[in-house]
Amino acid sequence: MLPIESYRAARWLRTLNLVLQAALFLTLFGGLNYLSIHYHWRYDLSQHRRYSLSPETVSYLHELKRPVRIVVTLTPDSENPDAAQAYRDVQNLLREYLYASQTSETGRIRVEYLDVFQRRREAEALGIEQPDVILLLCGDNRRVVHFNELYLHKNRRREAFQGEQAVTAAILDVSSPVKKKIYFLAGHGEMGLDDVSPARGLSGLRDQLSLRNFDLEGLDLSLTKRIPDDADLIFICSPQGRFQPFEEELLRQYLSAHAGRIILTLDPARECGLDNLFYDWGVRVDDDVIYDTNPEVITDNSELIIRAFDGQHPITKALIENKLPLRMSPPRSIRPDPSRPLDTALKVTVLATSSPTSWGEFGYRLKTQAAIEFTAGADLHGPLGVIASSERVTAGTLPFSVPGGRLVVIGLGDIFSNRRLADQGCQWLCINAVNWAVDRDTQLHIPPRPIERFQLSLSQEELAQLRLGLLFLLPGAAALLGLIVYWTRRR
Repeated sequence: MLPIESYRAARWLRTLNLVLQAALFLTLFGGLNYLSIHYHWRYDLSQHRRYSLSPETVSYLHELKRPVRIVVTLTPDSENPDAAQAYRDVQNLLREYLYASQTSETGRIRVEYLDVFQRRREAEALGIEQPDVILLLCGDNRRVVHFNELYLHKNRRREAFQGEQAVTAAILDVSSPVKKKIYFLAGHGEMGLDDVSPARGLSGLRDQLSLRNFDLEGLDLSLTKRIPDDADLIFICSPQGRFQPFEEELLRQYLSAHAGRIILTLDPARECGLDNLFYDWGVRVDDDVIYDTNPEVITDNSELIIRAFDGQHPITKALIENKLPLRMSPPRSIRPDPSRPLDTALKVTVLATSSPTSWGEFGYRLKTQAAIEFTAGADLHGPLGVIASSERVTAGTLPFSVPGGRLVVIGLGDIFSNRRLADQGCQWLCINAVNWAVDRDTQLHIPPRPIERFQLSLSQEELAQLRLGLLFLLPGAAALLGLIVYWTRRR
């Protein structure tokens, strides 16, 4: 065989070998990609399963019948470091929601990230005015989750991430074809939903509840003579006149026979005519005004600062965790009725109290402002309750309890007015009271995930040693290894 023919054959063999190697390489990776697309598994190896959804959430997502659109206005470059961290946490969480809903044909999750400043027109079309919120849309239903709702706080410090519970509850809420219905009572001089005045308007409360997917409507019992069957909650805000006996009876039947829910705010020096209802639910509403002379709990405009709350109740727990006080003009006292009938199913809780130096003044109608002072034996000595809740839970033969009616009474009529709702404490009180009253989010048993913190404590001397080590030790070790290899090869 001629040499030239041998060289040509060798080149063809080498070329064929390279082609076969490339074909096998492409076939291998093509097969691996096919397997990864159709047969894939995911494992969360983190300690608290930080990147996994709970089985309860996965079950809800698999049963989701309507598509849900999630618009996130958090940004990674926010000037607020808490919001920037919330963006990273939410991004990881929503990635799992997308993955879990991929197999659903009708209930897919779609996630968008929107910068409200750069894409202002789109934000206005969605009704988003401020950043750092999560908007969930499903048909005509919408609900807003603020990034502060994603965390459990203690002493104003984030202790746990509860984003999964908040997002899952919002998805279930907006995907439901029926909204929770809240009626605002009218006919007795109550504050109005469409009133935009600072002192007597509830337009701010209307907007906050509408963002949270509640259906709001007015109700005048003197005209309807009945409470609608779809009433999930009744708001009675600062009535100026007395209820008629038949109206009180309608409210009593709504609470007792229909497990109704009522939030009632009362002004001092106003008789509302609901004494029998309060007696049924173990609440005493005194005809007094709470005053205080301690300068530490009085603002410049003579309002009281309330800092004592029940730390276990869902309505006021967040106020303690975030150290949020309530600012009130002098309220009336609300307390458990000592003469209430014995009822083991009834639970009355004082949620907020005034300071120990306060007192309940009963002679406020007969005294001038300058003459008001504590009178032993005639007035109530503090601390005095200003907010109370009452609920009735009926225990049956089954190993669980059936929730009954719920009542929240607040001794200040304008606590949810436009000017009060601008205060963060009053806003949290309002939203928590509504959520507790209608049982929103309480049906979920998704535990929050603790936030892990790692701290490296170094002195200036140790920091200098670490810096020198990084600058010289590692490069020196690499150079020494190179010299050893060079010396070995020379030998």
